[in-house]
Amino acid sequence: MARHDLEDRLIRFGSTSCRLGERLPRTPLGQHVAIQLARSSTSTFANYGEVQSAESRRDFIHKCGICLKELRETRTWLKFVREMNLTSPELVDPALRECDELLAILATSIKTARRNGADGAKRMIIDH
Repeated sequence: MARHDLEDRLIRFGSTSCRLGERLPRTPLGQHVAIQLARSSTSTFANYGEVQSAESRRDFIHKCGICLKELRETRTWLKFVREMNLTSPELVDPALRECDELLAILATSIKTARRNGADGAKRMIIDH
């Protein structure tokens, strides 16, 4: 996967999560969850922009770790939405699946960068 493909995928995921948040009930809880979903899911692609300009392997790993953190937070909010029945599972489950796939991609990028040493970060930026 090219790096811009992953960036585009993260942007689509953020958009999907925001649209899902707009479908939540207009209650204090629904609005709170919608805002949290918007924050964590959009932070992921914004931080991925920083990954693309990593200055070292360590920097690359650190910035990818921030993306992972935000994706994990988004995943937790999506699971909460499903648990609380704030919207239909048909809307939540595809977002959860995509989140899991994105988590796997970024986790693999970090593992590869660690395994490949100092040049691994630059290769990962080009490859992903």
